[in-house]
Amino acid sequence: MTDLSDVIEGVYLLTVLFFILGLQRMSSPSTARSGIVAAGVAMLIATVVTFLTPGLSNLVWIAAGIAIGGALGFVAAKRVAMTDMPQMVAIYNGMGGGAAAGIAVVELLIGPRFSTTGGLSVAGGLIGAVSFSGSVIAFLKLQGWMRQRPLTYPLQQPTNLIVLGAAIVLGALTVAYSGAFLLPFFLLALGFGLLMTLPIGGADMPVVISLYNALTGIAVAMDGFALGNYAMVVAGTLVGAAGSLLTLVMARAMNRSISNVLFSAFGATEETGVAVQGTMKPIEPDDVAMMLAYAQKVIIAPGYGMAVAQAQHKVKELMDQLEARGVTVKFGIHPVAGRMPGHMNVLLAESGVPYDRLFDREEVNPEFPTADVVLVIGANDVVNPAARRAGSPLQGMPILDVDLAKNVVILKRGQGKGFAGVENELFYKENARILYGDAQETVGKVIQALKQIKD
Repeated sequence: MTDLSDVIEGVYLLTVLFFILGLQRMSSPSTARSGIVAAGVAMLIATVVTFLTPGLSNLVWIAAGIAIGGALGFVAAKRVAMTDMPQMVAIYNGMGGGAAAGIAVVELLIGPRFSTTGGLSVAGGLIGAVSFSGSVIAFLKLQGWMRQRPLTYPLQQPTNLIVLGAAIVLGALTVAYSGAFLLPFFLLALGFGLLMTLPIGGADMPVVISLYNALTGIAVAMDGFALGNYAMVVAGTLVGAAGSLLTLVMARAMNRSISNVLFSAFGATEETGVAVQGTMKPIEPDDVAMMLAYAQKVIIAPGYGMAVAQAQHKVKELMDQLEARGVTVKFGIHPVAGRMPGHMNVLLAESGVPYDRLFDREEVNPEFPTADVVLVIGANDVVNPAARRAGSPLQGMPILDVDLAKNVVILKRGQGKGFAGVENELFYKENARILYGDAQETVGKVIQALKQIKD
């Protein structure tokens, strides 16, 4: 007779294949939806078959937890606005890390002392707890319930290292001697996650979200090794590897190292003593429409301000109007233009903008010198020419070279600086004009004016 455990392991192997297929399909925008479905089905199968594990107890409590969590997740996913997607991803990353830390707690309480599995549980618990508390801070900053600028204090990095070192020591003592060290171990681990994230500013949140996603995956994989659960090992490893690669890509897009993101408190201070030459020149929607109507190539550079104004549908309508007039329209997407990787791409895709109109920084930068008009909608630091200037806090950060276009129209609410506290030199360029107001409203006015212009 076939052992039920062998059947469960076989099903876990099948779910692993689904996980890999799902991850592979997520690499392309056109197949990402089916990839998410495949990974979701795999997780559902793995969850259901786990109920067949011999000797599993507390089934009612487990089912109740799944039902409550699933219902809350379903409702939240349905109701969350696309502009709030970054903070939802952040908190869900944290929940995954918290779950991994919870599994580690149980294993450390019931597992044998001086064991390899105990060491893995400590590692999984430490990483999961850091991911949980750090993700909570990221969520609070993105949600606007905590100031986004970095919070710094004297001897911050030495303090962080001491807290981390103490947590590791207590984790080792928990494995070697007694569960009495378990509570202070997790408190210090949670504290380290808080201390590590507080000095990271909102401008670095895309990198931080990717990092905590990777840490959650690693924590799950560690727990999987401790439990001998291959589905957890493979799923966690895939998430950890993908998150790590994405973190490196996002950091490279900002021309910064991971250590610089974590420890430099980017955006904590504003640039002072630098006078920008020129003046900001306002423009009216009718004039923008006239400029666009007789252009041959228009490039749109969106930023988080477009998301806040929920202007993506109006932007899509503007694209349709221009293309109907024979104007070539492209979108230049900076990797960190939103608050999470791919945020602008998702927003624009949601509004119906075809994927073949979206171009990353490397692809679109050579196009700017031949563009008749560039519309900058809610972007700031990622289009600031100050990044090319020595001594600027943005020095070396790769930007969209929108200032090289023949004409630049910047849609913005007011005259505020970007998150980095650096005055945007683009706004003062001779070829730049400012269209003030809410982006959804002003784009709508441009569309109406454009419709009145005869071919």
